[in-house]
Amino acid sequence: MKYTVLLSADSESDLFEASDWYEEQRQHLGAEFELCVEARLLEISRNPNECQQRYRDVHIAFVDRFPYGIHYLVGKAEVYVIGILHTSRNPTNWDERS
Repeated sequence: MKYTVLLSADSESDLFEASDWYEEQRQHLGAEFELCVEARLLEISRNPNECQQRYRDVHIAFVDRFPYGIHYLVGKAEVYVIGILHTSRNPTNWDERS
């Protein structure tokens, strides 16, 4: 069964901010970051329980090549992404997202 992936407004903002930052560092790097996130989201949609729960009911899938984690909740037929954050950030500081 393939799950539907839903991105919260905060996670979309996280994605665009990180992509913009990478693009400022090197041309096309922002697009590469977005492709890596998309690939990981596709993997999550196929098997959302592959990644362990790290806190409460939140799973974290790490993005290849970039130090980012996709923080998400698993529903009956959907995956709800609540954040796409740099691994140096403490996710417990943003409880209002979940």
